[in-house]
Amino acid sequence: MKNKFLAFLGSAVLSASVATAGGFQANLQGQKQIGMGHAGTGLALDQSSIFFNPGALAHLRQNGIQLGVSALNAKIAYREPAPGISQAQTDNPLSTPFQAYASFGKEESPLRFGIGVYTPYGSSVNWGTLWQGRFGLNELTLQAIFIQPTISYRISDKLGFGAGFVYATGNVNLQRSIPLQASNYAEGQVELDGGASGMGFNLGVYFQPIEKLSLGLTYRSKVEMEVEDGDVSFVLPSSGLITSQFQATKFGAKLPLPANITLGIGFRPTEKLTIAADIQHVQWSAYKALRFDYNAGIRGETFSESPRNYEDVFIYRLGAQYQVSDILALRAGAYYDKSPVQAGYLTPETPDADSRGVSAGLTIALSDRIDLDASFLYINKKERTDDASKSGGVPGTYKSVAYIPGVGLNYKF
Repeated sequence: MKNKFLAFLGSAVLSASVATAGGFQANLQGQKQIGMGHAGTGLALDQSSIFFNPGALAHLRQNGIQLGVSALNAKIAYREPAPGISQAQTDNPLSTPFQAYASFGKEESPLRFGIGVYTPYGSSVNWGTLWQGRFGLNELTLQAIFIQPTISYRISDKLGFGAGFVYATGNVNLQRSIPLQASNYAEGQVELDGGASGMGFNLGVYFQPIEKLSLGLTYRSKVEMEVEDGDVSFVLPSSGLITSQFQATKFGAKLPLPANITLGIGFRPTEKLTIAADIQHVQWSAYKALRFDYNAGIRGETFSESPRNYEDVFIYRLGAQYQVSDILALRAGAYYDKSPVQAGYLTPETPDADSRGVSAGLTIALSDRIDLDASFLYINKKERTDDASKSGGVPGTYKSVAYIPGVGLNYKF
């Protein structure tokens, strides 16, 4: 009972940062790329190359500033195992992941500098306090911001290299119910709140052997997010027996956000049509277990460790852009993302399953210097039933969908 309680208490805190990336895999780092199934490693589209491929940044002939935001509306439905009849659905608040990029360099210089600030992880999950799995999770809110200064060098009109340093910062808040068998009260409450940080890097090479074909290869390193001195607080009945079992006030933990290797291809069969395809390898196997250390005892123990044993997966992306006129460009795309979560490891904060995403987008040139981007991404995860026997999660059947409109503004100078 003690180990199961600790696993529940700890596992949801940082694994939800994985949920936003692997669980919904709603990558939202560029409005043009979102409209093309988030493909863009093999293209030099705009300043978001800082994220997608730093090697392509130096092939942009203009300096620019790019701002964008998406409205992530995600829903998760739950049904308990037979013969139970309990059902639940999340009431998640709207999340607003954003991206901001800027690049600059002399007009004829092969060197470009850039800075990117974006949110690759960040969402909210709210199951409430009455659902079947409330002892696993009531509510979780995660925010993560990556800051990436970047340098890119164009060796020739055909070849460029780039690199960026990544500093990640964010915070997480988790709330869940606690069963209290030794009390007249049926339940208590626990809340964990803490800041996290980590570092990594982004490397990219861009190659355009002929006018109609371009290739890109990027490596985004693992970022080990660490929580230090996170706050633990309890709402408990005034019973000495109960309160003596819950003495922790601080916690710490580490979580590896996985490395990514992406190969991208851009093909221009006509002057107006561009086709992009990406194959992304996500090294989720780095996420083997999650350990939490507490400054005092929780039911007699000062740490918890729960297995995750994620698997490496591939994501396949395909998109197209058609330049209707000098003023208007249209886009469409799709992707398939296999879940890294093995059978028996499902949890209510990461009820992950294989994902299918379809998207559309457009750009309207408001002037010679200002463009307006818009995108829409729909994500549908396969319905998944899991006994959660290895994760200590909440067994049952889960179904997830997400609707994500977005808008961006580009200024070129």
